[in-house]
Amino acid sequence: MVFVLIIAGVLWGIGHWMKVPVAARLKMLALLYVAVLAVQLAFPEGHFLRVLTGGSVAVWLLLGAGLVMVLAYRAILGRLRGRAEVLDAARTADAPVSAGSFSDVELERYARHITLPDIGGGGQVALKNARVLVVGAGGLGSPVLLYLAAAGVGRLGVIDADVVSLSNLQRQVIHTDLRIDMAKVFSAEAAIRGLNPHVDVRPYNRALSEDIAPALFGEYDLILDGTDSFAVRDMVNRAAVAAGRPLIAGAISAWEGQVTVYDPAGGAPCLACIFPQAPAPDLSATCAEAGVVGALPGVVGSMMALEAVKEITGAGEGLRGRMLIYDALHGETRMIVVKRRADCAVCREVSPRVGLEAGRGRAIVADK
Repeated sequence: MVFVLIIAGVLWGIGHWMKVPVAARLKMLALLYVAVLAVQLAFPEGHFLRVLTGGSVAVWLLLGAGLVMVLAYRAILGRLRGRAEVLDAARTADAPVSAGSFSDVELERYARHITLPDIGGGGQVALKNARVLVVGAGGLGSPVLLYLAAAGVGRLGVIDADVVSLSNLQRQVIHTDLRIDMAKVFSAEAAIRGLNPHVDVRPYNRALSEDIAPALFGEYDLILDGTDSFAVRDMVNRAAVAAGRPLIAGAISAWEGQVTVYDPAGGAPCLACIFPQAPAPDLSATCAEAGVVGALPGVVGSMMALEAVKEITGAGEGLRGRMLIYDALHGETRMIVVKRRADCAVCREVSPRVGLEAGRGRAIVADK
């Protein structure tokens, strides 16, 4: 047995020296254990290999059973400790999770948020109470919808009139090959329900128009724009300003993307403050016209989802008054300051919200 323990020590030491992951080193020891059992079972009693490796299979079986019991105990203890940490964090958060706020399944699902000091129990409650509308279920809408659903946003609306096509699947990861020709909003709904059944999904299978946008936006606390047409973005911006809703906007083309928060009532500019006129056609090409690298919408859309979580929970500092520019081709990011225009044709009449808070649940209390 001493011989086997020496071999185990040498293997562990070599693995440590070569910086082999612990899981891989444990697998090596497991293989050594299986090999020792094979020797004990394959060779007759008294054989030098059996003697060298302990001489009795019973000893190794008892050792293995004891190790399994120890690992099982540690796993159960770790699970109980993790649950206790979640409940403790919920009790000590500034807006505690009440017994009726979340089921046991939800508490475990959102455990990593609840234990995060900047979100905590109160932030998770704010996410559950939030109503977020995503305009577009394409490249940017895909990661936005998936991450907001995973985060536990209570009501998640998505509006889009398009259907899933084969060329979408290079970047629109919420859709699948089996759902080609399905309306994108229903494809997204299926993916969201599969990811988190606790989310109330509201699919709107229609084109957004100036007639329905203001009323629809009024039903939600926060709007996220993932469209790829300047004309549609302009309409979304006007409707968000009219409804008094913060707008998290993302845009991508080829290798570059940008994210910002438009919110004149919160002191930030609107889209028209920065782009009072539509850019030249060669400067605002759609993804179909200019092309786009597949992973870029994932990066920019994830940034948009992160800004939404921050906006709802009040964590950190959002992108009001700032625009983040991401250059994927060169691996660079830039931050530029953007300001409201006193003569803006869209938001010049908007006054800052009274008592605007920089803390938790800012989007939720915007007009209440």
